[in-house]
Amino acid sequence: MSALPVSVITGFLGSGKTTLLSRLLRDPAFERTAVIINEFGAVGLDHLLVESSDEQILTLEGGCVCCTVRGDLVRTASDLLARRAAGAVTAFERIVIETTGLADPAPIVHALMTDRDIADALRLESVITTVDAATGAATLDAHPQSVKQAALADCIVVTKSDLADPAANGLAERLQALNPAAPKLTAVHGAVDATRLFQGAHDAARWDPALYEAPAHGHGGINTFCLRREKPLRAATLSLFLQVTAEHCGARLLRLKGLVDVLESPGRPAVIHGVQHVFHPPAWLDAWPDEDRRTRIVVISQGLEAQWLRDLLEVLDEEVKACSIS
Repeated sequence: MSALPVSVITGFLGSGKTTLLSRLLRDPAFERTAVIINEFGAVGLDHLLVESSDEQILTLEGGCVCCTVRGDLVRTASDLLARRAAGAVTAFERIVIETTGLADPAPIVHALMTDRDIADALRLESVITTVDAATGAATLDAHPQSVKQAALADCIVVTKSDLADPAANGLAERLQALNPAAPKLTAVHGAVDATRLFQGAHDAARWDPALYEAPAHGHGGINTFCLRREKPLRAATLSLFLQVTAEHCGARLLRLKGLVDVLESPGRPAVIHGVQHVFHPPAWLDAWPDEDRRTRIVVISQGLEAQWLRDLLEVLDEEVKACSIS
């Protein structure tokens, strides 16, 4: 059985996460979705017409199921998967996790990528961040957590555009500086083109390195850049680079994605993806998605220097080359 896609919807308090989610669940394209709400208190989707419920699991119209996390997220996801396997709930085909407004999405992404009970059954598809058009700029100023939510996103949804123009108040420019590659969608009363939301964390073709030719600096010390390399990397070099980066950069490495030309696998680039100190094992494409065959690694960080990482890559490759010759 192939791994189920998982999307994380995050965003600061009052930014429209639940409204966005409720509209998505009415879309026929997203029937058979399991929703995990990482929140205290009652489930915030009562208006979706709850059909039946037990202690944790609610069955919603459209063949969706919903549960509220009252403890550990991994335990909740494992329970949902077990119920699905036993036929106790609708055989959902996707999981959406809505975080609390104060949450750092990184630990959730870590759990999805590394926990042995769920990592093989689930695959991270996307991180979606909602930003309030009216209050988003002030929120970025006052709450570092909101900056991180935007920086980690694969897609940013600007909500409440009827109340403010994100271009006029400077929000659009700030979001572009924070996260150049993430598509910026505008929700109209919570509605967006759902097909554009779930593009995939591993869709490397969407990450246009041209957006990172000159390092961009966003709010809160967050910077973005792209590492390019003309020559193929040895597989051992890539492994060492990811290991050293995870160990020494840690929390400063908000997101790393890339396509890598590996010497031992010509014509089949490796897709790499990491969040802070956790990296997915490289995935392999059957062919390059475009005419550019160079290694390109996009980095979103808090204070990491592009030149330091470029030098690290070259030093490691020289060491691996010397060991292979000797």
